[in-house]
Amino acid sequence: MESEPLCSLCGCSLKTSAVVDEQGDSYCSDGCRSVATTLDVADTEASSETTSSNQSAQATFLHIDGMHCHTCEQFLERIATAEEGVSGAEASYITETIRIESDPDEISVEELCESLSTVGYSAVPRETLSTVADDQNRRTDERHMDDMIGFRYAAGVLVGMFILMPYILVFYPSQIPGFLDAMTLFESGPGPGDGIFILPAFLGMTSIVLFFTGLPVLRGAYVSLRMRQPNTDLLVTITIVSAYVYGTLAFLTGNVEVYYDLTIVISATVVAAIYYESLVKQRAVDRLTELTVSEVTHAERYDEDGTTSEVAVEELQAGDSVLVTQGDRIPVDGSLENGGCTVDEAVVTGESLPVRKEAGDSLIGGSIVVEDRAVLEVGDPPTSSLDGLTTAVWDLQSASHGVQRRSDRLAALVVPALAVLAVVVTLSTVAVGGSILGGIFAGLATLLVTCPWAVGLSTPLSVATSIEAGLRRGIIIFDETIFERLRETDTVVFDKTGTLTTGEMQLLDADAPTELLSAVAVLEKYAAHPASTVIEDEFGRRADGGRRSVETASEPERVEPQITDVKTHATGIEGKDGDRTLLVGNLDLFADQGWTVQSEIEQRALEEREAGNLPVIVGDNGSAEGLVVLGDSPRREWAETISRLADRDIEIVVLTGDDGAAAAQFEAHEDVDHVFAGVSPDGKTEAIRRLRARGHVTMVGDGTNDGPALAGADLGISISTGTALAAEAADITILDENISTVETAFDLADAARRRLYQNTGLALSFNGFAIGLAVAGVLNPLFVMGAAVVSGGTIALNSTRSLL
Repeated sequence: MESEPLCSLCGCSLKTSAVVDEQGDSYCSDGCRSVATTLDVADTEASSETTSSNQSAQATFLHIDGMHCHTCEQFLERIATAEEGVSGAEASYITETIRIESDPDEISVEELCESLSTVGYSAVPRETLSTVADDQNRRTDERHMDDMIGFRYAAGVLVGMFILMPYILVFYPSQIPGFLDAMTLFESGPGPGDGIFILPAFLGMTSIVLFFTGLPVLRGAYVSLRMRQPNTDLLVTITIVSAYVYGTLAFLTGNVEVYYDLTIVISATVVAAIYYESLVKQRAVDRLTELTVSEVTHAERYDEDGTTSEVAVEELQAGDSVLVTQGDRIPVDGSLENGGCTVDEAVVTGESLPVRKEAGDSLIGGSIVVEDRAVLEVGDPPTSSLDGLTTAVWDLQSASHGVQRRSDRLAALVVPALAVLAVVVTLSTVAVGGSILGGIFAGLATLLVTCPWAVGLSTPLSVATSIEAGLRRGIIIFDETIFERLRETDTVVFDKTGTLTTGEMQLLDADAPTELLSAVAVLEKYAAHPASTVIEDEFGRRADGGRRSVETASEPERVEPQITDVKTHATGIEGKDGDRTLLVGNLDLFADQGWTVQSEIEQRALEEREAGNLPVIVGDNGSAEGLVVLGDSPRREWAETISRLADRDIEIVVLTGDDGAAAAQFEAHEDVDHVFAGVSPDGKTEAIRRLRARGHVTMVGDGTNDGPALAGADLGISISTGTALAAEAADITILDENISTVETAFDLADAARRRLYQNTGLALSFNGFAIGLAVAGVLNPLFVMGAAVVSGGTIALNSTRSLL
């Protein structure tokens, strides 16, 4: 049996009229051919991801709460692949997704969730979060987790106050040379009332702060050690544990230099910063508009007796007949059994204008019937193109590994050096005649003064203030590495419909008698095409009795026409207003009905169609009397935004499912490098893959059909007026409809880098102070705490400054 011909770019089935290039390759559209010929095929081979070769394995997608860094990805992948029946795993902390290739006969989804719900992580099947309600429940759970971090912080502050009071009143004054010598606690060794008896209380309360308040930090350090990838959590842990051990040994040996205060202050401060970061991220989630959910869960299936019954989409079989009424979504792919209907396929194809379907034509799952009704013959297999887009998004998201934080990369360099230095100091102390205990004290002191723990404070503060700055400007982000990837952008790819344009059909022009337009507006009430709604709104009667019109001259109030004998055509509508007949539609409708169309109107209609607009001819009693032009108008800021991005030496590409005429005005912009029109969703993803071989790609889109491309890009930006799948696939969501906010995101990324560098420099100032004190021979808890307060305070103050 001869295999079905497929598009050489996107792999879609070829239509009867395939597009063939000079090499004889066939494509489903001019857009796919243009992508293939413009972007070298070698680029695809260089950027293609390898997939599992295990034919018996199936992909399972899990959502993981608790992932926050590159190390988490590798840790969870290791846990997953250690399970029997698992052949591969890819995790992404950016999207909180892990894709697991496993044999369902050997390990179930429930067992996978149980295995990965460990050490503070929580795993649930990704599909259980497909509805807004489920997502809200997940957000509620996350709030509980945030509240727990807040409780840990509060406990650390409360307990810490009890310990710090003796420090302030007794320990710190005793550290000042020559001051309050009489208050030294260990003058005559242990005895009644001496410091040794304070140890149980101090040790117990400090342990609470370290192991309860500091648990989030300790957990991060544990994961980093398991993966042998040091991170900022490990830097903080080295300091607070060293101070804890040093203080315990000091108490036991009668040494007044007890660093419990450092353990308490650093633990509480860093956890406070983590808590602040989590609250800011939660506010970002709360600001994200609840977007349209395109999933179809039930369908009206015809029974043998000719009646319909509601069934779950999963119960549909190939060949079933399904009724889809006007305004409803088509549940699965298939074909139109009989009659005709008009379908809005923008959710899948991205085309802004609805398409007329006749018996035998294919229908796409997820698209909307906007006029008449459809009887769908379910295809084989009974799947939806929308489901395929969702799976493609999840697949790409799980492979979108987060980049390692810049601060974690610093930790990876510092930790091994610290370990070596501490060991060398310890051994050297013993070698020159010191005791083993003295060597241990020297090694611990080395860690206290040289470990840059404050980087663990500067990072969450920098992240939180950057996210807040974005929120104030209508930009939602959830991770600081998004800024890093944004700064690396070489190419920005814009979707057209709903991104560079408003995505809504609007009146662009009208040249017809006002009285006729008013009558036509009443006639259009009987039509369901989006064009009819625009005409009705623009020229019909409003609630205040007025009338919108392209003419401003006042005229007597006219009684609303009484429309009768309405006839719906495939390309328009007809009706009577008293003795006259009205006809509204395109040139073909007027030709079919034998109505006269003046050459001026015909020429104008052809020009508007070539420009990508929708010309609607209005006629009266056998003759065309005028023209209404509708279209998807560009956003006001699009041209300036593209120019500003181009000034950053960024390549600009426009990628759309609409035809070339609709994208012509964007191609004319001098800073647009490429325009690919008429590209399928799979073709968009392939275009992104080829562009990624040339450099880092940022994709800006809004529709469900953009989901795989948004997820496949190095960075995805979604406009909030789009669909839930687009928002889920993206890394950044723009809350308003101002496309210039995309350029603001780049400005914010540059400012965030400056802020992070500043805070990292301030974090290292602690080590400068502490090392200086050690060299001067005046290292003690008072001065070390002073260095910690100065360093942490300047970081906090710097973080409060305006980012832009």
